[in-house]
Amino acid sequence: MTALVPRQSAELSTDRHDPRDDWPDEARALADHLAEFYGDGDPLPTIAGGWVARQKSRHTRRAYVRTFKAWEEYARKSKIHPLQAKLPLADAYAKHLAKTPTRNGRPPAETTQAQALAAAGSFYTYAARLQAVDSDPFAAVNRPYVDPDYSPTEGMTEAETMRLIETARDWAPRSYALVMLLYLTGARVDELLSLNADQLGYDRGHRTLPLTQKGGKKRPAPVPPLALDALLAYLGDRADGPLFATESGRRWTQPEVWKHLRVLARRAGIPQAATIKPHTLRHQFITDNLANGVPLQDVQDAVSHSDPRTTQRYNRRRRQLDNHPAYALAARLGERLQADGA
Repeated sequence: MTALVPRQSAELSTDRHDPRDDWPDEARALADHLAEFYGDGDPLPTIAGGWVARQKSRHTRRAYVRTFKAWEEYARKSKIHPLQAKLPLADAYAKHLAKTPTRNGRPPAETTQAQALAAAGSFYTYAARLQAVDSDPFAAVNRPYVDPDYSPTEGMTEAETMRLIETARDWAPRSYALVMLLYLTGARVDELLSLNADQLGYDRGHRTLPLTQKGGKKRPAPVPPLALDALLAYLGDRADGPLFATESGRRWTQPEVWKHLRVLARRAGIPQAATIKPHTLRHQFITDNLANGVPLQDVQDAVSHSDPRTTQRYNRRRRQLDNHPAYALAARLGERLQADGA
């Protein structure tokens, strides 16, 4: 039997396809960034880019790029190649994370530190599979203790939530639509900002938005009438392009939203205006629904938490401060001080 041999064709291109062209934007950008320091011949840019490229969600890819850049810069300034890093450097980096101020002037929360260390460990697990490293230097690093019942996100009262909503309504249609969707759907801000205007859908009587969540999970979120009215008033006749766009038509970014939300919060007189973030409204969605008697499992399903304890951690009325014994003790002390003064 004659073996089948592919015939040469003049039309067959001799150009080699670069698989990196199929990477998501975040992976290519990281590889290009690293190539500036290590050159194209070093394996680090390709390994790091490949690691980011295999993450399912855009949210995870962006977070991994951000945390890896911080670790790589630390290693480079220590004159150690990241692929040659050992446990002592990883230990030192963990201590560096714990004391480095963030944008608010305070060290990062324990959850943020743990996530950064876990991301670095994920990179080295991938690099070990490629036999680029012998082991993960972060495997034995002591992780900060993360209280499963604690969340650093500051809650708002019902009156503060209403003031924020009213301020957004009076500010601009885009502001009002964003705040209403964040509060009434419990969506993460990146889930909303990644959508396009033509993705507003319909499902058995419900207007919906297809949210892509952590891990690449997809779920349709119903848009309640109040949020729908705000969104349609903002979109007008526009049926394409980013769901939330700037005046130039560019997609609204998370840093811009964070900054704008704090402007709204200051205008609304919210005490924690300097630290409020979009996730605060997700907390309020959970807190206020549970306070209104919505069953925990329904709220858990709505925000796609795999564990009800996570949903309860978001509940700002759990262990609420209104009835804290500190107030009763202070009132009693105030009475005694007043009597002594009299």
